[in-house]
Amino acid sequence: MLTRKPYVFAVAGALMFAAAACGSSDDSSASGSSGGGSGSITYWASNQGTSLESDKQILQPELDRFTKETGIKVNLEVVPWSDLLNRILAAATSGKGPDVVNIGNTWSASLQATGAFVPLDDTQLNALGGKARFLGPSLAATGAPGQPPVGAPLYSTAYALYYNKHMFKDAGIADPPKTWDELVADGKKLTKDGKWGLAVEGASVSENAHMIFTLGQQHGGDLFDGSGKAQFDSPANVAAVKQYLNFIASDKITNPSDAAYSNGTEALQDFIGGKAAMVMWQSASGTLKTGGMTPDDYGVAPIPLPDPSSGGRQIDSMVGGINISVFDSAANKDGALKFVKFMTSKQTQQDLNKAYGSLPTVTDAYDDPAFQTPEIKTYQQILANTAAPLPQVTNESQFETLVGNAMNQLFADAASGKPITDETVKAKLTEANQQMTN
Repeated sequence: MLTRKPYVFAVAGALMFAAAACGSSDDSSASGSSGGGSGSITYWASNQGTSLESDKQILQPELDRFTKETGIKVNLEVVPWSDLLNRILAAATSGKGPDVVNIGNTWSASLQATGAFVPLDDTQLNALGGKARFLGPSLAATGAPGQPPVGAPLYSTAYALYYNKHMFKDAGIADPPKTWDELVADGKKLTKDGKWGLAVEGASVSENAHMIFTLGQQHGGDLFDGSGKAQFDSPANVAAVKQYLNFIASDKITNPSDAAYSNGTEALQDFIGGKAAMVMWQSASGTLKTGGMTPDDYGVAPIPLPDPSSGGRQIDSMVGGINISVFDSAANKDGALKFVKFMTSKQTQQDLNKAYGSLPTVTDAYDDPAFQTPEIKTYQQILANTAAPLPQVTNESQFETLVGNAMNQLFADAASGKPITDETVKAKLTEANQQMTN
């Protein structure tokens, strides 16, 4: 979640913030940080499924197979997205962390700048099968251009629109929306009897940042100017934020309680439970299957694009994905690198990406029929044609944190009935601009 979902402060101030924000997590990190010596490693996995427990059930058979093949035991902790970045930053500061960790690919350049991770040079990449084995968009999101990657791509994804076929049919809607006007109109038809047209994660820092990047692109905006200076409060970005907030504020197709959703799973659970007819999400077929849905129950379509004549860019997703990285302070660095090779092997890539409904990051895994479905082909087309990477700059994660938190506050205002105007949105984005370390 894949999603799920990436943000890091540029660097000194961020690390101080992270250590404070983690609170007691330093102690829990230290307790599992040694890797247990040469016979074991500690792995922090990101929450990809419906719950932390479901991730453990999905991952454990693979970890057991790794142990059987190598003799190295894996001590697993699945970390919620709401905690993951701060935990990583605290570990980077203290040197007390796991051997291996999943990171959101949008954090790559920011975490690379900390110097806390093993850079994967050509020799190490060749041990994984070489650069050409990995999907181009996934490998491009592993760090700053021209520098060795800070990790290897593990799961690849993008955002798409999931819709409930039965709810659409009952509302007399034949096809998924192709424009935003259609999405809002459909959402209003679907919002009735305690059910809503669209679910969002209104308090998720990373989800908000990703959606504002995409909508900002559609309005013709950029987060940073040519010199790398933040320009979050540009008219295009203000329009993007206001459009997203209006799903609650004026369109009234999203439940105001969604403004409090923060853990990267709640909106999808509402979709699974029939409480919402649409959700914009990263690859989710595995989670939907776990929740009891089949392809007869839902469809997948690209998120609406702007009218080409509007001047906006034809972008409907950021390049999503999860990388796997090795801490330079790892107690068992050799074992950790063996684990990275195992996790990017053909069989493991097929097993885990099938379970999560995400895309393999290696080309040789695509001979499995599971990756030839209409849903997967939709995602492949999005990644190939209409997805764009978030800026690979060292303070990109700071953008995610500041703008994502500004969005959280604005969503809370919208949910409470406060007016959402250009002025209120611009004020929040200007405040985020002023806090940036450029």
